[in-house]
Amino acid sequence: MSRRTEGEGAVGAAVRVGWALVRHEARLMASLALWLARRTHGTGGGRAFGYARGEAAMMFGFAFVCVVETVAMSALLAGWPTVHAVVLFLDVYTVVLVVALYAASVVRPHVVTPDGLRVRRAVHVDLRIPRERIASVRRELRMTHTEADGELNLAVGSRTTVTVELAEPVGHRSFLGRERHVRVVRFHADDADGLVRALTSAPQGPAGHAVP
Repeated sequence: MSRRTEGEGAVGAAVRVGWALVRHEARLMASLALWLARRTHGTGGGRAFGYARGEAAMMFGFAFVCVVETVAMSALLAGWPTVHAVVLFLDVYTVVLVVALYAASVVRPHVVTPDGLRVRRAVHVDLRIPRERIASVRRELRMTHTEADGELNLAVGSRTTVTVELAEPVGHRSFLGRERHVRVVRFHADDADGLVRALTSAPQGPAGHAVP
């Protein structure tokens, strides 16, 4: 491979990463707007199950620390107006991002529909699992997770509470666009028992009749 080809490949990769970061922050800001408006994303026609309760204290604690740092840096840099303005902007933006990350987890819950399950983790993961591909689902508390081929672990506060095993793998695209197939999905839900019950019960059609 020539140096020119390698250079073009590196530039292309950098552009893809850049666009991924731009989309990520745009979705975070949209989630923050939805949170302030007390609305959710993608829950129509299904039953939503949140997972953000376990990380609320940590996220707002982190945001508080960032606010304290912002105030301290503003006092220390008062004599350097340009540096003060730049650092203040970065600090305030960091606080906004932390709150937006929490907001994204709140407004993008897991969703159980007649067609299957939608597993989400803020704006980073949005995995749709058709009901016919679900071989088993159970409540299972796990505090440790090791990376394994064909498994996706979406821990909140270092724990997952629901395990879904699939009869056929489904495709999962990572934050940077890398795609792989998973057969086991573990994630956290605040109401894990309710999610398992909703997913194992017979799906209902528009008129309330069971869907075969």
